[in-house]
Amino acid sequence: MINRRKFYFIAGVICLAVSCAIIWYSISSVNYHRNLQPSTVRMRLSKVDPSSYSTPEDEVIKNIDLEWNIDFERHVVSGTAVYTIKILAASVETIFLDVYDITIKNIAVKTAGTEIPVNYFVSDYVKNMGSKLTIELPTKTSGSLVLSIEYETSPKAAALQWLTPEQTLGKTQPYMYSQCQAIAARSLLPCQDTPAVKFTYTATVTHPKELTALLSAIRVNSTAGRTIYEQKIPVQSYLLAIAVGAIVSRQIGPSSKVWAEEAIVDEAAEEFSKTSSMLQTASDICGTYVWKEYDLLVMPPSFPFGGMENPCLTFVTPTLLAGDKSLTNVIAHEIAHSWTGNLVTNVNFEHFWLNEGFTTFVEAKIVGRLDGDLARDFHAIQGLQQLKDCIENQLADTPALTKLVVDLTSVSPDDAFSSVPYKKGATFLRYLEDLLGGPTSFEPFLRHYFNKYKYQSITSDDFKATLYEYYREKYEKELEQVDWDTWFYGEGMPPIIPNYNTTLADIAHKHANFWIGNSVDQIKKDMPPEKLTTLQKVEFLSKLNEAQNIVGISSEWIALLETTHDLNKTKNSEIQFAFYRLCVKARQFDRLDDILAFINSNFRMKFVRPIYKELGQWSEARDIAIANYNKVKDQMMAVCSNQVGKDLGVA
Repeated sequence: MINRRKFYFIAGVICLAVSCAIIWYSISSVNYHRNLQPSTVRMRLSKVDPSSYSTPEDEVIKNIDLEWNIDFERHVVSGTAVYTIKILAASVETIFLDVYDITIKNIAVKTAGTEIPVNYFVSDYVKNMGSKLTIELPTKTSGSLVLSIEYETSPKAAALQWLTPEQTLGKTQPYMYSQCQAIAARSLLPCQDTPAVKFTYTATVTHPKELTALLSAIRVNSTAGRTIYEQKIPVQSYLLAIAVGAIVSRQIGPSSKVWAEEAIVDEAAEEFSKTSSMLQTASDICGTYVWKEYDLLVMPPSFPFGGMENPCLTFVTPTLLAGDKSLTNVIAHEIAHSWTGNLVTNVNFEHFWLNEGFTTFVEAKIVGRLDGDLARDFHAIQGLQQLKDCIENQLADTPALTKLVVDLTSVSPDDAFSSVPYKKGATFLRYLEDLLGGPTSFEPFLRHYFNKYKYQSITSDDFKATLYEYYREKYEKELEQVDWDTWFYGEGMPPIIPNYNTTLADIAHKHANFWIGNSVDQIKKDMPPEKLTTLQKVEFLSKLNEAQNIVGISSEWIALLETTHDLNKTKNSEIQFAFYRLCVKARQFDRLDDILAFINSNFRMKFVRPIYKELGQWSEARDIAIANYNKVKDQMMAVCSNQVGKDLGVA
């Protein structure tokens, strides 16, 4: 028999072991839910958005009041965000928000003049996702609540670019700006970083008194070093935008200004002088413009996109300053976003074509209204050329990303970014317009669609259902012809190309075929007589880049091309981009300094990514390209440097 002392000892050991096991399990369970591991995080975390930790099916942010201090010495934004949150579930005990490299200092629930501190946990960082902020509420909550978060961004925040005075045109003052699309807003503030959620906001910004602060909202008050903005129309997190720098403005229309550094503001005002007529044309097509103001901000060269449709304040690249208004179709595109994307929004980035396809389609309509139907069709043909180049080069190894509706369960929206949702989406809409009665029939449908879903975030099936609802009685047979599965989920080029008028494109293609198929001597002898317009030169050069074999390509051929078409005299960045790609194609090592100078003059991803990728495939130039990238990558925004690094195979 076991004596009593030994019995109690064994029993105690067993009880202790059981207690430890229970505690270990509890801690493990809690940590699992609060700190999702990389192996599980890329599951569809939210029912709504695979790129977010938030749960907008249970609660949604309706308003954010921001108090921001802009610290140029430390390169951080610090302050407080106060959230008004509507509870959709019967009750909630926890709130989940997206964060990325943010320092949380305090979180409290605000009630009737008091603040109740709450527990919170930040999960480990997961690549392409950031971290999950779990906030434990003091009691089960229903209806609504007000939450206050004091925090500070990282000096390396993905959404923010900090420029030294030397990196600006003026060379005397620093500059800071944001770029939150696609999912970088979580590095600027804790948020439900998904386009499924829209909120109003106010922002009180403290900044150096000698600088100007601009936001994607309406300014309500400004004193030296302190500016207050308010956005009364609900916006998604990626439309939060701020820029602080030595910025001045010029009036370019009744409700429009252009902002830029002093050195280029007058040039910008002239280049974008058609903004008001574009805005009016867009309103005629789409309906009432609800955002009150439409300003432009010409960004520093490090801005990674052609434009960003921040409401009330579109950001545009300085590469649009061509001197002849030849690239202002980008302004038409960003204006169109006032309806397509900002007013009616994709619920997540799997349905990104609902933003960009619609916007590109309306952009072409604006071009057609202002410059004629031939220009509209030529615009569409150029888009198809860009789409083909993207599918054959950028997305050659990822054909699943050539679908109109993609699966982002294990893919970052930044990695999926391409011209597919833009050009393939616009082609689909043009096909539908032609099928369903043309512009006189389709434009009233567009206005109906925008009005029905304004201030909402939707899926591709919502669009499809609305199209059937609107057209079923009159165009039932035509709707039966639409192969929705192939359009939505088929890979590659669009299944049907609309019957575009090719008159303007044919001239460019004639020149391209001549240069592709003849020797230098023959080109000199039989040069086609037609003069190409600026946009025809872009198409002409694009066809040359597409060609698999060019008979006479050489240093002499490149020099002849340059002088014949005055390529060395143009300020048009699209022409420069296409020409330097040809220099890479021809392996013109003596042009390498010019090529590097071009990609160092701007960090617009449309330009730098293809050139870096092609330089990386050129054995003699690869190491030079990588060395150049390492030298300038810190001047790029994170979204650009990350993607270029991947293109070169060094990230």
